[in-house]
Amino acid sequence: MAASSVNYQLPVLAATMLLFAASLWQSIYPDQQWLQHIPTVLALPALLWSARRRWLSNASFTCLAMMLALHIVGARWIYSNVPYDEWFRAVFGGGTREWLGWTRNHYDRLVHFAFGLLMTLPVAEAAVRYGGLSVAWGLAWAWMTVAGVSALYEVFEWAIAIIAAPDYAEQYNGQQGDWWDAQKDMALALLGSTLATLALGVGLQRQRRRTVG
Repeated sequence: MAASSVNYQLPVLAATMLLFAASLWQSIYPDQQWLQHIPTVLALPALLWSARRRWLSNASFTCLAMMLALHIVGARWIYSNVPYDEWFRAVFGGGTREWLGWTRNHYDRLVHFAFGLLMTLPVAEAAVRYGGLSVAWGLAWAWMTVAGVSALYEVFEWAIAIIAAPDYAEQYNGQQGDWWDAQKDMALALLGSTLATLALGVGLQRQRRRTVG
């Protein structure tokens, strides 16, 4: 079981590292991209260490790798310029501007939602496995952790807005003129975590019923 975890997790990590390397090729926004990738260069060694030590299940490791992959894609275009509309048009013949009337680039919203959705399982698993919490308290801890990290990240963006030049701060933060950007980002992260918590809770309840039955 442990060997199979390593055999799965290391290739997943290798694919994520390749995506990271590809995202740096002919960088479009080199001045802003380096700051976006501070979390990336911290996360990749941590994931390697985790995979070699078999700290997390394959499901949790996949969630972390998916979250990092979404961030890598976003950092390539500093989030506000991810050309997902062009990708949709190439495949489906139409984009979100035509279908939903969107004028704002919502990729950052997707990533905040995905942060809550994908980080809940790994954090809960770590809390149960290494923190000695019950499953219920592990899920509650994961939900609160998502809330706390989301708030801290918005404070970090506020600090960037104060310290950096206005144009640079706007490009990094990606508010796109929305004064309620921070609140919406935190709300989406909490929504993602809430959905993940409910899904995991329901799944565990069904598993227990099957075991009892």
